[in-house]
Amino acid sequence: MALILLFVVILSVCNIWIVKSTEAKVYSDLSKLPEHRVALVLGTSHRLVGGGPNPFFHNRIKMAAALYRLGKIDHFILSGDNSTRYYNEPIEMRKALIKEGVPATAITLDYAGLRTLDSVVRSKAIFGQDKITIITQSFHSYRALFISNYYNIDAVAMVAEDPDLDHTLRVHIREYLARTKAVLDLYIFKTAPRYLGEKEKINVNA
Repeated sequence: MALILLFVVILSVCNIWIVKSTEAKVYSDLSKLPEHRVALVLGTSHRLVGGGPNPFFHNRIKMAAALYRLGKIDHFILSGDNSTRYYNEPIEMRKALIKEGVPATAITLDYAGLRTLDSVVRSKAIFGQDKITIITQSFHSYRALFISNYYNIDAVAMVAEDPDLDHTLRVHIREYLARTKAVLDLYIFKTAPRYLGEKEKINVNA
């Protein structure tokens, strides 16, 4: 019982810390979003396990395209998992964004965004960006911003619409655990991205 209680306390403290330290940088109103010219779109599968379209994916794409059309964003880093030849999140995001009218010249693919930590760190270490707008759902944005703060990245988050509760309940539960792991990764284990590599320059309109 003592171990269970300790786990619950640690889980609660980590979640409160992450949310409270980042919530001021989470935006849902397009008109109030600060002018950060590069956006980091965090990857997820474009299909659900059952084969249907993934609303998390498509809502992120819709938000990214809206920001581009409004002139809020000049360039996108699409960061996701590319672990097998049959699963490629960045490629699917690029296809979806181009379909929404975003030119290929405004897109850079990051194939090594295996985790949120990897995606955020690589946006600075590989792509040279220390000022970004993160595009994801609200529950995920706090952790991404927490990692950004740790690495001295000036980041804000523009949140995409959350799907209905049937799609989000399991994801929210998993996120509570992931936030605790993020604290451990950053402050205890000093976890680094799985892959770094050569730097890649991004040309952004001022």
